[in-house]
Amino acid sequence: MAVDWLDEVKWNGDGLVPVIAQELGSGKVLMLAWMNRAALTQTVACGEAVYWSRSRQRLWRKGEESGHVQKVYEVHLDCDEDAILLMVEQIGGIACHTGRHNCFFRRLINGEWIAIESVIKDPMEIYRK
Repeated sequence: MAVDWLDEVKWNGDGLVPVIAQELGSGKVLMLAWMNRAALTQTVACGEAVYWSRSRQRLWRKGEESGHVQKVYEVHLDCDEDAILLMVEQIGGIACHTGRHNCFFRRLINGEWIAIESVIKDPMEIYRK
């Protein structure tokens, strides 16, 4: 009997696995999020990133409020089977809720976290709800 591909993922004690979203064209790391089995199943089925929101305690379709959807082209499992890499197209060019291209916009410089990327769109314009 074949092993279910979901059973090959080493889920943590909360039933989650960390997921890195990487931009297909540039190779830039956009964000880190979490998935449970349902989120990974839906991501594969619909071709758009669906994550588990730890703060909301529910499935979260990336872009459901902002419109900044992540179209998924490839799904990779790392060698330890405990991390997922998504190769995505970031629709609208904004992955971060702060209105920036990616979530890794701060760099440690001389002992301080400095924002090195500017806001593309004010979050108040993105999230009107």
